[in-house]
Amino acid sequence: MANAIELFKKYVPILDEVYKLSSLTGVLDGAPELAREGMQANELVIPIMDMSGLANYDRNNGYAAGDVTITHETKVCNYDRGRMFQVDSLDDAETAGIAFGRLAGEFIRTKVVPELDAFRLSAYAGYTGVTVEAASLMTGEDVVGALRAAANAMDDAEAPATERYLFILPSLYGAIQDMDTTSSRAVLDRFAAIIQVPSGRMNTEVTLTSNGFTADGETIHFIAIHKPAVIQYQKHIAPKVITPEQNQNADAWKFGYRNVGIAEVYKSKLKGIYVHTEEPIG
Repeated sequence: MANAIELFKKYVPILDEVYKLSSLTGVLDGAPELAREGMQANELVIPIMDMSGLANYDRNNGYAAGDVTITHETKVCNYDRGRMFQVDSLDDAETAGIAFGRLAGEFIRTKVVPELDAFRLSAYAGYTGVTVEAASLMTGEDVVGALRAAANAMDDAEAPATERYLFILPSLYGAIQDMDTTSSRAVLDRFAAIIQVPSGRMNTEVTLTSNGFTADGETIHFIAIHKPAVIQYQKHIAPKVITPEQNQNADAWKFGYRNVGIAEVYKSKLKGIYVHTEEPIG
């Protein structure tokens, strides 16, 4: 079965590309080289940097000594999900391989990515201490005003626009585009990138279930995120293949997928998140 397993392995890089192309929050992924394995299976160790500020220059003694401290904080992954599928052994290895590639690709596009995006955005929106505003946005002018307030708040918090991402409902983005005015275009220029997110992934409360997820909170109109404010890493993504000979329950190929990661906010960078939601009913 060695050749069969090698056949399936060639699909793994393709699955990585499917995630990168499909995930709307993938732009927030941290550099993998900055995080390392923790002592426990579900832990990541994240570097935290602190440094001295400026001091007066002394003409006799020169520069005041500064200090740079790099500590490592252990974070527990808050996302650990998986699923196993079966393909009957009557399919030969090559056919099963194609089925695996198509099945896994479609699974990531239609099931994994929507859930992961929804989970991450709700985690950031619900983090204690981030800025949250709630109001109905009825017109394009309302949306522009709310975005201007968000940009002003983040400017005041010194969150640079260079890594400031705006995740917004398509309907609200469309309302701005329909205005086609200098002011509407100007406010969008205050974000590094505009990412339209389907409403099914924009909710303040997401519950992970045995068959996907449910959204039980308020609709998120938009969420502005300064990338360095979030801790977003994929610790472990593992497509898995079990041959019919290894399968103890059925005469079938088994294809598993597991995703372990973290979506959290640095406590020192809470002002790097700005959330605007619909007003609660009642």
